[in-house]
Amino acid sequence: MDRRDAVRLLGSAPLAAALPWSLPDVQRAAHAVARLRARDQAFQPNFFTPHEYGTVRVLVDLIIPNDERSGSATDAGVPEFMDFMMTDRPQMQEPMRGGLAWLDTECRERFGAAFVDVSDAQRGAVLDDIAWPARARPEMSQGVAFFNRFRDLTASGFWSSKM
Repeated sequence: MDRRDAVRLLGSAPLAAALPWSLPDVQRAAHAVARLRARDQAFQPNFFTPHEYGTVRVLVDLIIPNDERSGSATDAGVPEFMDFMMTDRPQMQEPMRGGLAWLDTECRERFGAAFVDVSDAQRGAVLDDIAWPARARPEMSQGVAFFNRFRDLTASGFWSSKM
């Protein structure tokens, strides 16, 4: 099973029932992104700071990169989708901001730079430590919790897009 198939599995209906957002939320956000793109308007995030938005764009494309079948998560409008979701779901804002800050802190401690400024190999090393909950060290629990929610939201945005 490749990464794209694994993400598709994560986006299945039984999992969606356990997530903190509903199908109408996802559909509303997906339609808003599609309308914006149809008008060829540049997106300005309402929730994310410019640095956070840059981090989101890098991270979603690490989770769902482009391949021979389709474009990446960014191509599908996932960062815009996430911004809409954060605006509509205030209870998700603190965990999102905290998780993005955790990524930067972890990268600064290990490599001396923020997540967006380190190499692909360095990003991969951090993500390898948090992407597999059963293998993660206890001190990575905050990163694991953030990444699991972020990956689920990425999958929801990607699979609800036209792509």
